[in-house]
Amino acid sequence: DNFRNLVRILDRLHIGAIDKALFDLGWSAYQLASGRGFSFGNDEPLLMTYGEDGIRAADIVNTARERELADLLYAYGEERFSRQIARAIVAKRARSRILTTKDLVDAVSQGTPSWYGRRKIHPATKTFQALRIAVNDELDALREGLATAIARLAPRGRIAVITFHSIEDRIVKSAFREASYAGHGLASKKPVTAGEAELLRNRRARSAKLRVFEKNGTRLASSVPAITYV
Repeated sequence: DNFRNLVRILDRLHIGAIDKALFDLGWSAYQLASGRGFSFGNDEPLLMTYGEDGIRAADIVNTARERELADLLYAYGEERFSRQIARAIVAKRARSRILTTKDLVDAVSQGTPSWYGRRKIHPATKTFQALRIAVNDELDALREGLATAIARLAPRGRIAVITFHSIEDRIVKSAFREASYAGHGLASKKPVTAGEAELLRNRRARSAKLRVFEKNGTRLASSVPAITYV
């Protein structure tokens, strides 16, 4: 389901207050293998939708103005070559519509310098992230879900959130800080990240950050279990 539907889900289950809540913002192998265009590892239809309805990534890249595309890639992907990639997308769609993940990867390659493709991170990673966030309105959904969880949290209850990129982490940090300033509880001052031993076992945890909020001012425990993400 969607984080923004948390109120409806809790009410349907007749849950008035939450003792513990975990928001894991990571991806599952099921989602990546869904064939909906989330992965640039295969040539798939450029959908990026979690459900069957709504705007698709292909709709955005084929209709948005160049400046709108550039702003989207920068805001949601923090892509340093956002304007060059947007220009390449517009040029490519003028020849033929961009309908698959391969079409989009080709446009990104045309809009970035050759050295950009020799890094550890795929050059299209941030472009795909930005489009996925835009298609599914992920950031507003996260804000709404966090607001509901904080409001419905029982005394001494805890919310833990695992994020995987800086945009998500800033939203979580801000939500917890505002709740703390309002006197609703305490937030962990710094995020917990994976240590060297865990990274050797699980490279997917390298970008993970764990933040915790506890209701009603109870002091947080001095130690938090290590992040494990599969």
